[in-house]
Amino acid sequence: QVQVGESGGGLVQPGGSLRLSCLASGLRLDDYYALGWFRQAPGKEREGVSCISRIDGSTTYAESFKGRFTISSTNAKEMVYLQMNNLKPEDTAVYYCAAIHYYCSEYALQTGWRTSYFGTWGQGTQVTVSS
Repeated sequence: QVQVGESGGGLVQPGGSLRLSCLASGLRLDDYYALGWFRQAPGKEREGVSCISRIDGSTTYAESFKGRFTISSTNAKEMVYLQMNNLKPEDTAVYYCAAIHYYCSEYALQTGWRTSYFGTWGQGTQVTVSS
């Protein structure tokens, strides 16, 4: 049984950092090819942040997150982290982890998550950036 769960959200001041963690258990390497992070701000559509390949550890970032956010995973390929630096109020959102059937790619971040084949979502963790 596949289970995905996030932790590490909270309240942080602008300019601060936060690291999100996600445990995805019960995954088959030949079925779930990537782990990824997405977010949804109030009143906005969900958007892809980053993903990491469970095959070779390669990463993909949505353009607007390059430089401030870093995705990483353990050798066991079931834990994935999102290090977020220099946080801004506009980063306030619910952050979701996902175990993804697709290969880690811009397609998975931009389009694939909209499909029924996409994968398994976590319940989300709230990140609030405010002074």
